[in-house]
Amino acid sequence: NDSHFSLFEYSQNLYNPGAAGANNAICITSMHRQQWVGFDDHPQTTIFTFDMPIKDFLGLGAAIMHETIGFHNDVSFMVNAAYRHEFSFGILGAGASFGILNRSIDGEWKTPSSLGGDPVYRDPTIPHKDSKVAFDMHLGATLYGKNYWAGISASHLTRPTLKFSGTNSTYVARHYYIAGGYNWTLPNPSSDLLFSAMAVYASTFEFQINAKYLYEKKFWAGLSYRFSDAIVPMLGIHLAFGMSIGYSYDIPIGGNTYKYNTGSHEIMVRYCFN
Repeated sequence: NDSHFSLFEYSQNLYNPGAAGANNAICITSMHRQQWVGFDDHPQTTIFTFDMPIKDFLGLGAAIMHETIGFHNDVSFMVNAAYRHEFSFGILGAGASFGILNRSIDGEWKTPSSLGGDPVYRDPTIPHKDSKVAFDMHLGATLYGKNYWAGISASHLTRPTLKFSGTNSTYVARHYYIAGGYNWTLPNPSSDLLFSAMAVYASTFEFQINAKYLYEKKFWAGLSYRFSDAIVPMLGIHLAFGMSIGYSYDIPIGGNTYKYNTGSHEIMVRYCFN
């Protein structure tokens, strides 16, 4: 499955190319997630995204991702372009992203002595060290209004196929996203409530909803719920010179993962300027 981020509002350029230029500023974002930290070789994901508007009708961006899961080591690079059109109710951006996915595998396999003894028996149907590159493509659209945003997208439309030595070919499944948010200014103008939600479908269905309290347009704290999986406290700050910092911690509540790990850490840093 695609990489998951609890602070998904800040990772839109990774999964929805229609978000390129949506902030009407030049934005550079970095996010790092360590998932299920109680497990050995737990998943770790780092992304860097860049996006900016050009004139009034075009948004450009790029996304780089590095992820390790067990024996897998993935690196992807995507370039985003979105056509933007202004309506009375908001700005609609529709775009596509094109790039490559490189997946490497380097396994340290151990087998019982009955299957080969020492040295370790090498099963020819298992890749021990290999690397493959495949073409990738996403499509998406995002609508930004004064107090809301909404997006729909699909990733891995080409179903990138990877054929490691000694194995049958495998592929990266298509993912379908619906996401959105609403900012509600309270009677006290120094206070805002921010709501957002995202639904993802690939081989399984995932749904998450976030609620945050924003004070003086600077400090925010909130709570997220990912259905049947985790409760996520989060907090952050928007600094005066365009820098934003956020942190979330996933507390697992379902399945078997909560028995063996101490949660998942995620940090976000963004800098936007005109």
